[in-house]
Amino acid sequence: MSIQSTELETAGHSAAATVAPQSGRIYIYKRYERFWHWSQALLVLTMLLTGFEVHGSYQLLGFEPAVRLHTLAAWALLTLWAFTIFWQFTTGEWRQYLPTHKKVLAMAQYYAWGMFRGAPHPFKKTVQKKHNPLQRLAYLALLAMISPLIWVSGLIYLFRAYWPQLGLDRWFSLQTIAWAHTAGAFMMLAFVIVHVYLTTTGHTLTAHIKAMITGWEEDEGAHAEPAKPAGLA
Repeated sequence: MSIQSTELETAGHSAAATVAPQSGRIYIYKRYERFWHWSQALLVLTMLLTGFEVHGSYQLLGFEPAVRLHTLAAWALLTLWAFTIFWQFTTGEWRQYLPTHKKVLAMAQYYAWGMFRGAPHPFKKTVQKKHNPLQRLAYLALLAMISPLIWVSGLIYLFRAYWPQLGLDRWFSLQTIAWAHTAGAFMMLAFVIVHVYLTTTGHTLTAHIKAMITGWEEDEGAHAEPAKPAGLA
């Protein structure tokens, strides 16, 4: 009896996996990918909140607790990135971030006015292509400009006690490094704001957020209004 139940259960799971894509759903985001995304989001927000307090923008935790939490979150994020880089290269997921010029203009037009007029999305997500061309360019800017600015200035600032031994005090001033780090923080804040806004541009306000929680992405075409036959008003 138990063997029959197991066989039926296995068959049921296999059928569900087959039916899901046909019903307009596709499993896009793997478990580690989702863990990395939400852990990174929490750590980045922690660093922004504590960083701006250290900068003197407001008082919430107090200067010293904010510095300690900011430093702890920074090391935690670096550790997370080390594991993620290893995961990206061992699974081939790094290819998802290679920039492309195809459909860049179409995506820009869609975000500028197309989505407000109900135009169809010019990009269809697949397991092999999770990010549209504009997203890839945005991630390239994040990885090539914003992140290096933040991390290099942050680490130089953190180890300022060693500047004289390394001869860095002849090249940098604490104020210059602090301003560079703050500029990077504002760029990261702008990236986060745009990123959060774009998560609301699915067929529902929470569709993209739900996909990053469950891993399942719904086909926006399945929710589009069917075209009326020619000749009908």
